[in-house]
Amino acid sequence: MGTSLNPLLNLEYEPMMENLGDDYYDIVAAADFPSYFLRYRNDRLLPLLGLKPDSVTDGDFIAAFGQFRGGRPFLALRYHGYQFGAYNPFLGDGRGFLYGQVRGIDGNLYDLGTKGSGRTPYSRTADGRLTLKGGVREVLAAEALHQLGVNTSRCLSLIETGESLWRGDEPSPTRSAVMVRLSKSHIRFGTLERLHYLQRPDLISKLLDSAIAVYYPDIPDNEDKYSQFYAQLVIRVAQLAAQWMAAGFCHGVLNTDNMSIAGESFDYGPYAFIPNYDARFTAAYFDYGGRYSYGNQPYICRFNLELLQKPLAMITEQSSLEVGLAQFDDYYQQHYQQLMLQKLGFESDLGMIAQELLTQTINLLRDTKISYHGFFAELAHEFDSRWREDQELILAKATFSSEIPDNWRSIYHQCLNQISSSNRDKISDRLKLHNPQTALLRPLIESVWESISEDNDWQPFISLLDELQQ
Repeated sequence: MGTSLNPLLNLEYEPMMENLGDDYYDIVAAADFPSYFLRYRNDRLLPLLGLKPDSVTDGDFIAAFGQFRGGRPFLALRYHGYQFGAYNPFLGDGRGFLYGQVRGIDGNLYDLGTKGSGRTPYSRTADGRLTLKGGVREVLAAEALHQLGVNTSRCLSLIETGESLWRGDEPSPTRSAVMVRLSKSHIRFGTLERLHYLQRPDLISKLLDSAIAVYYPDIPDNEDKYSQFYAQLVIRVAQLAAQWMAAGFCHGVLNTDNMSIAGESFDYGPYAFIPNYDARFTAAYFDYGGRYSYGNQPYICRFNLELLQKPLAMITEQSSLEVGLAQFDDYYQQHYQQLMLQKLGFESDLGMIAQELLTQTINLLRDTKISYHGFFAELAHEFDSRWREDQELILAKATFSSEIPDNWRSIYHQCLNQISSSNRDKISDRLKLHNPQTALLRPLIESVWESISEDNDWQPFISLLDELQQ
């Protein structure tokens, strides 16, 4: 197909990042691949870009996001970062680039970024490629998190590219792929940390002036704008950490180069959803000390925000940054409680008893080792309005009924009888909305991948996506 007829190439790309100049990126070329098989296209995202799915062919996806036609400048972004607590000045986009930035029909600017598109100046000894399994895992993670209400990037396409890759953490040789993700921003905490390392406050100001205008448009252009940006970022990150925790999600690698200045979750490598409530659960096999364990995520997010004060202190008052960070704990606790109450079927009219319900629920999940996702899924499936009259009926038909302590049934019964009648009628709907019946646990991902790797059977993957997206 000619590029002039390809709707993906004819989007109105905006050069926000490109216009900042090459202090922030290197222009790179995409790799040429032996073959192209479109394995996933996210038709749910196309309307956001102003496109009708039936107007975009599979060939359009391959031409734009596999063969990378169209003559656009591709930008490998420069950044540093703290990795497992140690500063690394040798980072940057090593297997991806900023493909382009496009305005959604909602008025927001979105990045299209690649993963697995070839070597860049920051690849070091790596091949710049993405394994097909890694791509499949990221597609699944992004869609599952989106449906769980997490502020996340999402995958727009996944194309298998016909190369054999060797990896230490996968049976090799393994298949290759290139992915395109849609996100709010690929500017990372580490982007600003690199400019601090270079002692370039002028470049920090230039970048943030542009970023604030795009991602924080409500902040007025005055002398307090940098501290206001930081205060709002603190709130966004606190809310994101609460979203991960309520979703039972462990990101796995919360280095500062994996944290976005838009407060968005992205870049899913060794992630995992917790099988049961365990604060010490770690997703990355190489996280030997549990630094990025499930329970540590709020602390690590706060710590990374504290590290971000170093570059920001070059352009604004340190004291104002400390004021901004001081609100993290309160915002995290408030948002986490709100999200967990929704998973339990309630809104915010429980008053003082809300914290007691939450505490007892966490204790129950921790002490019994009941499936974290299974508990909430069965709560949604089994809910009965008669629970208000007889607390013995609460979860009486659940597979784990005998493990539910009387004190939890008692507090849940109190909550059911405390809320207003109008709110009471919405409990069942809330439970079903916030507690999907399918949980993206490791055995499920592995079973889907086994069908792909052994039989090239993509139907289990497609069926699982359908379940996750309901």
